[in-house]
Amino acid sequence: AATGDLPAITPGSCPLPAILTSVGQSADVDIVATHCKKIKLDVYQNNTIKAEELSDKYKTIILAVGGSNKGLGAAGIDADQELARTDALIAKAKELGMTIIAMHVGGADRRGTLSDSFIRPAFAAADIAIIVESGDSDNLMHDILAGNSTPTAYVAKSSAARDVLKSLFGL
Repeated sequence: AATGDLPAITPGSCPLPAILTSVGQSADVDIVATHCKKIKLDVYQNNTIKAEELSDKYKTIILAVGGSNKGLGAAGIDADQELARTDALIAKAKELGMTIIAMHVGGADRRGTLSDSFIRPAFAAADIAIIVESGDSDNLMHDILAGNSTPTAYVAKSSAARDVLKSLFGL
């Protein structure tokens, strides 16, 4: 993916407190949560939070994006319900003035029709994006982000997202 035409992230641009949720119910949300723990970034995690549960208590929302049929089944919802939850959540986060970080850390293995259906709305709404390079070989995320001039960090592997998060939150 070409990154030169996307704005760089701005260190210290994400205010705390932050909330982490899943978009697509994949295990990626737990990977992001682990990254946060390792850098001592205190985030509240709720994988299925609904828009009406969001409050101005949180200043930043981190969307861990990746579709999983197994995860959706475990959450007792289908892809359409998850997309509706995602759309409502994004609308509420914008209404509250929250910074929206979209993260795709699953690489090429977490791409496909299901994941792509969640990538589109999450990355279109993102104020900031963090992407494992191998997951965007077709430039789907890049093209969405370029359309909005979204500050973006591409990383070689998931664990490298830790340094980006540290920078964003000024840790």
